[in-house]
Amino acid sequence: MIISRVMTKNPIFIHPDMPINDVRALMAKEKVGHLPVLDRSNVLAGLLTKKDLLKAAPSTATSLDMYEISYLLSKMTAKDIMVKKVITVGENEVVEEAARIMVDNDIGCLPVMRSGRIVGIITDTDLFRVLLDAFGTRNPGVRVTCTMPEKPGELARLAQAIAEKGGNIVSFVTAEGDNPSRRRITLKVNAISLADMQTVLKGFADAEVEDIRE
Repeated sequence: MIISRVMTKNPIFIHPDMPINDVRALMAKEKVGHLPVLDRSNVLAGLLTKKDLLKAAPSTATSLDMYEISYLLSKMTAKDIMVKKVITVGENEVVEEAARIMVDNDIGCLPVMRSGRIVGIITDTDLFRVLLDAFGTRNPGVRVTCTMPEKPGELARLAQAIAEKGGNIVSFVTAEGDNPSRRRITLKVNAISLADMQTVLKGFADAEVEDIRE
């Protein structure tokens, strides 16, 4: 899946001279935690997040009173606390690469670019939605996690056996097993009973079932 299919298109943005108090109010109103900062030519100049706002807030140990704090915050603008070196991603990149970049850099979002212009933003919440879809979370059915030998045709045989029982695979996710010679698979199957799915798995002597549930 590519990023353009799951990103938030035409995201809300701010300009560098926007007061911090207004930024905070905008985030609360729109229920967002990440705001691209564009200059007057609508070129990406930075990124501002809720984490940046928290960092900018005075420490609880400050000797300033509430009026002094309010005054200082009123003088601050987005450009004073925004991240200026922003990591971005292209709209045709795949979602797993976006996830890798975010994890490796400990960030929660990526502005999505096309020809040097921002066209969207992808956040950790968007990636969670992809994960939900990949595992068929909102679909009823029998969920199975098991490991199988890493050899050609094994997954095809399993799919065929499920089909012969009338089952329909609605999600299928694979990952490396604890042993390099085995593959861990998680699948969701509907139109089949738990008992019939257990019967299918018994036909695979090398399969090690870790979990099965409705």
